[in-house]
Amino acid sequence: MNAIFKAYDIRGTVPDQLDAALMERIGAAFARFAADSSGASSVLVAHDMRPSGPDFAEAFARGATGQGVDVVHLGLASTDLLFFAAGRFDMPGAMLTASHNPAQYNGVKLCLAGAKPIGAETGLTEIRDMTVAGLEPVGVSGTVSSREDALGV
Repeated sequence: MNAIFKAYDIRGTVPDQLDAALMERIGAAFARFAADSSGASSVLVAHDMRPSGPDFAEAFARGATGQGVDVVHLGLASTDLLFFAAGRFDMPGAMLTASHNPAQYNGVKLCLAGAKPIGAETGLTEIRDMTVAGLEPVGVSGTVSSREDALGV
């Protein structure tokens, strides 16, 4: 697990280091962290054009909603758009991307409300620890909605 949790994001090869089951656990951990640290009741999720992106976004959302947190899915987007939306809507966000890495990679860049990046010093270590431990779903699941007009124009 330490191999995929970097200083400022989560990255690995698909499917040997990252798969949908692990992405669901990461989604649950991020939702719990966002709810516990800032009272967030909703998070944004977007994915880039990688083949695993849509499935990973769905798995991430499943994990987050299992923690009682609502998910607003922005669909196919750039990292810049996700961070813009996190600032505009004052919501935590998760961007499913591996940035400049080849197509066999995927990962997640996370931010708090206001587009404040999450790194090892600001919560990624706790998210890693919760991912490893696993989290049981809470009683009432969150919902998933789509919003593909994050620019609001």
